[in-house]
Amino acid sequence: MTNKQLVDQIRIKQSFLCIGLDVDINKIPKHLLLEEDPLFAFNKAIIDATNHLCVAYKPNIAFYEAHGLKGWKSLEKTIQYLNTHYPEQFTIADAKRGDIGNTSSMYAKAFFEDLGFDSVTISPYMGKDSVEPFLEVEDKHTILLALTSNEGAYDFQTQMVDGIELYKKVLVTSKTYKNAENLMYVIGATKATFLKDIRKIIPDSFLLVPGVGAQGGSLSEVCKYGMTKDVGLLINSSRGIIYASKGIDFAEVARVKAEELQVQMAIELKKLI
Repeated sequence: MTNKQLVDQIRIKQSFLCIGLDVDINKIPKHLLLEEDPLFAFNKAIIDATNHLCVAYKPNIAFYEAHGLKGWKSLEKTIQYLNTHYPEQFTIADAKRGDIGNTSSMYAKAFFEDLGFDSVTISPYMGKDSVEPFLEVEDKHTILLALTSNEGAYDFQTQMVDGIELYKKVLVTSKTYKNAENLMYVIGATKATFLKDIRKIIPDSFLLVPGVGAQGGSLSEVCKYGMTKDVGLLINSSRGIIYASKGIDFAEVARVKAEELQVQMAIELKKLI
């Protein structure tokens, strides 16, 4: 999917919502445990109920890896279902990979070619040769961890290196990578006030912003400092939507929670006109 196609979907749906499919088998409604594939059954119901309100879905790969081969099959069925029935959705493999070149090439093949995701999250810690293999794939996106929403982000990401915070050095350096136009970045919603400086370095890049909702991030603050003329934001919400109910009505309640965010996003989008 190209950036233009993503922006077009945002305009059509008046939404820049990304729904995280972080499926914890201990948190899904108990009646789904009777299904042959509870993880996929949960995802399918959430997707069918919310697809008109969001532009992206983001499975966190760890929640599938934890179940071994069965979990990978659930992940594969989920992405195939999205690509077949809702191909307009931007799909994100939240895998946080990153390794030396030949290994990164295999990760890129796994997520882009085999599974068919539009994008994958990547750790920048090993540098250029761990990132560029992902950037080689046409019309696919590499989402680089820059400033994350967790408390431990302050351990390294905001520390000064040669007179500049490390996360800013990541942003500046990554712009020099081959095919850098395929880069997006993870910026936590709990770090919204940092966005003013971030936009000075990457004024037009799309940002994947987790942390709105359960982690306490503010949608209006993120939009105030981070929105561009082409929106430039994907706001992720996971637990606040998918676990809003543990009953038989879980998908319907998820739809209601997604719609609440979509309505707020439509208001923010009107400010761009």
